[in-house]
Amino acid sequence: MDEQEQWRLFYEIFDPSFPRLGPGDDDSTLRALTILLAARGQLTDGSQAQPHPLRVLDIGCGPGSQTLQLARNLDGTILAIDNHQPYLDELERRARAEGLADRIHPCLKDMHALGEADGVFDLVWAEGSLFVMGFQPGLEACFARLTPGGLAAVSELAWLLPDPPAECLEFFAGEYSAMSDLPACEKLIADCGFELLDEFVLPDSSWWDPYYRPLEARLALFRDRLAGELDKLQLLEWIQAEIDIRRKYPEYYGNVFFLLRRPI
Repeated sequence: MDEQEQWRLFYEIFDPSFPRLGPGDDDSTLRALTILLAARGQLTDGSQAQPHPLRVLDIGCGPGSQTLQLARNLDGTILAIDNHQPYLDELERRARAEGLADRIHPCLKDMHALGEADGVFDLVWAEGSLFVMGFQPGLEACFARLTPGGLAAVSELAWLLPDPPAECLEFFAGEYSAMSDLPACEKLIADCGFELLDEFVLPDSSWWDPYYRPLEARLALFRDRLAGELDKLQLLEWIQAEIDIRRKYPEYYGNVFFLLRRPI
């Protein structure tokens, strides 16, 4: 199976109809947004900010569960970027169904290609997507696209306990070798110029109900369909291995929301 065929199978498995394409849930998105909107109303000198509609950038939006939650709960417009058009089509369909299409603008774009031509934003949202760039380059990209005083919400995979079991450590050494612990993430955030306003770990349920359970059911369908095609079955088992590791070691790592501000 060549790389192009592998990506085609990957996108068939990770269908746009999924509730989420990674850990997350509407309550956690709203919790993060509420923290940032409260911070937006209070300037660093203690005075109140003048409210205005927000310009929002959603990086790696996928089919847009978090995009829709943002649109429901803030005053502004959202530029939602992803590099896979079927995800954007699904986001557009969902936005129309909720009467939110005038507030969400899907855009086919690789996050690596973000630059000055895209403008600056009051809020940058990157829910489970910065690993594609790497956490540090992703933070730097968010910082560059924020207006001074602008806010950002990013979620990142991190170790929560020291000395994870060898099986868990070895899996992520191959899956995401850049994964680090919370103090290292916090230092990197500061080194990139951000003020860390708050942070919280997503609940374990956010991995299962919107993401792993639908994914595991879909893997079962593909195993039947691809019986005998060993190279394709290897991709399925690689995805299954990630689910199995989460089932065995949920306390050792998690997806952490970091709520940030670019200083004025």
